[in-house]
Amino acid sequence: MAGLVVVTGGTKGIGRAILEKFASNGYDVCTCARKKAELESLAADFGKKYKVKIHHRVADLSITDQVANFVEFVNQLGQQVDVLVNNAGQFVGGAITEEPSGALEAMIAANLYSAYHTTRGLVGGMKQQRHGHIFNMCSVASFMAYPNGGSYAITKFALLGFSKSLREELKSYGVRVTAILPGAVRTASWDGTDLPNDRFMKSEDVANTVFSAYMLSKQSVVEEIVMRPMLGDI
Repeated sequence: MAGLVVVTGGTKGIGRAILEKFASNGYDVCTCARKKAELESLAADFGKKYKVKIHHRVADLSITDQVANFVEFVNQLGQQVDVLVNNAGQFVGGAITEEPSGALEAMIAANLYSAYHTTRGLVGGMKQQRHGHIFNMCSVASFMAYPNGGSYAITKFALLGFSKSLREELKSYGVRVTAILPGAVRTASWDGTDLPNDRFMKSEDVANTVFSAYMLSKQSVVEEIVMRPMLGDI
């Protein structure tokens, strides 16, 4: 029987594509975002297309108190969380020595602390049921420095380290942890680019990869998945 999938930052891009993939396969879905109108639009669209439950909550996961509120909301649904996708994040390019003061702190909060606190708040049920799968949306920037990657790369390196540590802690409970490390995906963050769409990966490709990794038997775990555009990094 299909269960509940929680995807943070799910109203657009990769997050929405993952929600679409699981909902189309009969899973109830839950997500959060900063903008109420976008959440309501998603719920209305999903309500027309899928016969599943759609839960959503306004939350800025770079703010610890709002993470706690979202976690409480999910736990009060009374459904076991089968899949957690820590997708919420922020990108601000720039050189480490030149980026504005506070850039590192802001992206650490959005890209790392959000996943850390959301996971800690929801993993208890997974451990108790000895079932669940956590996906952390890392990046090729998690293992490869590049010009103007700045503090974004620092936070993604840290998120990969979090994934590795979490995997070691949870494997004895039967809870799988997978780090997804995509290159350039055609999302809103690339709006304004002169590059053609076929130079990028599709959000749907990442979603299909996540779903495929989840569907493996309990005897297997895909620890890390590196995805790049066919012609290489941008």
